[in-house]
Amino acid sequence: MGLSRLAALHGVATSYSPSPDVTVSVPDDTVIAVLAALGVDAGTPADVRKCLAAAESRSRLLPPTVVVWAGEPLPPALAGLPPGSTVTVEPEPSDLPGHPAGRPPAPLSMRARAASPAEPVASGEAATGAVTPPGDETASAPAMSPGEAATEAVPAPEAPPAPVEAPAWWIPPPHGVHRIHVRTPDNRRATATLVAAPPRLPQPPEGTHGFLVQLYSLLSARSWGMGDLGDLADLAAWAGRSVGSGFVQVNPLHAAVPGKPTDPSPYRPSSRRFPDPVHLHVESIPEYGHVRDRAALDDLRQDAAALSEAVLNKGALIDRDAVWELKRQALELVAQVPLTPGRRADYCDFLAEQGQALEDHALWCALAEVHGPDWHTWPEALRAPRSPGTARARSELLDRVDFHCRLAWLTAGQLAAAQRAAEDAGMGVGIVHDLAVGVHPAGADTWSQQEAFAHGMSVGAPPDAFNARGQDWGLPPWRPDVLAATGYAAYRGLLRGLLAHAGALRIDHVMGLFRLWWVPEGRPPTDGTYVAYDAEAMLAVLVLEAHRAGTSVVGEDLGTVAPGVREALARRGVLGTSVLWFERDWEGDGRPLAPEEWRRDCLATATTHDLPSTAARLTGDHVTLRHRLGLLTRSLEEELTADLTDTAEWLALLARLRMLPEGDGDEEAAVRAVHRFLRRTPARMTGVWLPDTVGDRRPQNLPGTWDQYPNWRLPIADPEGHPVTLEEITASPRLHGLMEVLRPRKPHTAPPGERRP
Repeated sequence: MGLSRLAALHGVATSYSPSPDVTVSVPDDTVIAVLAALGVDAGTPADVRKCLAAAESRSRLLPPTVVVWAGEPLPPALAGLPPGSTVTVEPEPSDLPGHPAGRPPAPLSMRARAASPAEPVASGEAATGAVTPPGDETASAPAMSPGEAATEAVPAPEAPPAPVEAPAWWIPPPHGVHRIHVRTPDNRRATATLVAAPPRLPQPPEGTHGFLVQLYSLLSARSWGMGDLGDLADLAAWAGRSVGSGFVQVNPLHAAVPGKPTDPSPYRPSSRRFPDPVHLHVESIPEYGHVRDRAALDDLRQDAAALSEAVLNKGALIDRDAVWELKRQALELVAQVPLTPGRRADYCDFLAEQGQALEDHALWCALAEVHGPDWHTWPEALRAPRSPGTARARSELLDRVDFHCRLAWLTAGQLAAAQRAAEDAGMGVGIVHDLAVGVHPAGADTWSQQEAFAHGMSVGAPPDAFNARGQDWGLPPWRPDVLAATGYAAYRGLLRGLLAHAGALRIDHVMGLFRLWWVPEGRPPTDGTYVAYDAEAMLAVLVLEAHRAGTSVVGEDLGTVAPGVREALARRGVLGTSVLWFERDWEGDGRPLAPEEWRRDCLATATTHDLPSTAARLTGDHVTLRHRLGLLTRSLEEELTADLTDTAEWLALLARLRMLPEGDGDEEAAVRAVHRFLRRTPARMTGVWLPDTVGDRRPQNLPGTWDQYPNWRLPIADPEGHPVTLEEITASPRLHGLMEVLRPRKPHTAPPGERRP
């Protein structure tokens, strides 16, 4: 009982429900290990009693982070302050990106008073905290917050509450992350981080459509063996102007862990804070044209052309390591060219804006060149970013640190150029960047932010109906207690960097804002447990930073989702993800949902990078592929029968809705019908998997495989598996036929003589 109580106080679940009628107890050893990763010693009953007594004796006037939402009631932490308490808010400095510099904002001082029905109300926009409507006290605290029991449900109203007014004593601070100081009449004091956020995220234009693509797979005639940021800008410019697309969504472009071979997965990066320079289009760098050793550059370009030729015409896989080796050599030559005064000034501004975070990242890259990519194996003196040994290395490797800083600057510039190209082409959203769930345990982020990560733990997924063994993704989780104690500084910095050049942000496994499945090192995923995060604070920071950047957010909410999570996300304007084949009446007869029954606040699509292409789904090719790789849990005949039944139900619905006039047996027509259906739904965004436009049957990633399948290394290909270039894709009659069904219908205009006055 004591261990369960201690776990609950730290947001660690002692049981979970893989299905509504099943509850599974978490092993005590797992709970003890997870608590240890959170800095809580529960190794013996005596330790449990000691830690429990200490935790229950602590009385906090304020939690480490307090959230107030514009136009909503104050949170209990502030609304319940004793009358007469003095409250001072120190607004954040105004020198943030996009904010005018000047004198520090004046503190806001106020005195709490008891509520009174006759009390006048404050004027102006109220910045207040979220609580539930009267009668639903179960959600009056932040959903799934650390220090509370980790429950399965996440209570939240389904729609934003009507605007309310703040107490007269409350002076609404501007949107931002501030410091709040409280002193009660009996002289108790508290200081906390105050997140003042707008109530909802910016929303994308209604009914916008766009492409979903893994950038590395999009080779053009000028690529160096894989797709790059030049290709992304070109795709966006063409898609906006030629087919009326409103966005292009790409895979995470985070910095990868170097190695031979490098882990090709974009979802297991070294750092989520900085992009990978392997995506640079080298010839677009202004200094490229001034490199003196033209012969060396020409040789590198010829080698790059050979890489592309091998991928496009000789059956070779995309070789990220070979691409990076050529680009690195070219970039070394480019870096020797002096910057012009204007370029130098821009670079210095970038360094000042990025600060210590960039310097640490660049130093990790420089150290990895010398000591290898796993910082755990480096000399002891270099394993901490603030050690004397690391300080000496920083001086000794100054040139290499500057080189990697410059690469980050160049990459940021091309990311900005891609978004400008999208906007100039008339896209209402532009480039949708992707945020991975976590980072590689040996990478730059875990080295430079060691205190923020739960070492010895990995994020994954519990056993479910689709995977009885659970999943271990090999990604160390953030510590929720450290995030809260530091005002979510690491999270804020991460979001700010990603949103700087984005039209929107996709968040992979968005349920991780609420809770994550932690797996202790050396144990199977079945021996993990859920750890709760303060979803109210995580959402508030997300909404605040996206509001500042003017970007919308799409959450990948597929798979196991706790009750209340989708409602909480929708309340704040986070769009969900709806994949056609999964949209059924699961609580009723299981039939496919008609288009009008789909949710509005989502990105609707036929597939994702982890799922079969639409052509493979329609033909059953994905089943035979999994059979060849030994991944089926039933016989091939059983799997094919089940898959055929599922597909037939959808095709029958499309036929009933008159979306398949060509009838059965026409795969290309069926792909068009699927997207015609998606366009009929009320979804705000419709995503078209770019390989679907040319009939590609191969998945980019096949979950559950490692060496058996070339995950993350395939170029986009035609139905026969022959790779196609960006130029060939944009000229494809099949693509243009598909995109025609997504064009908005032009309103009928009556002849002038028949118009109403």
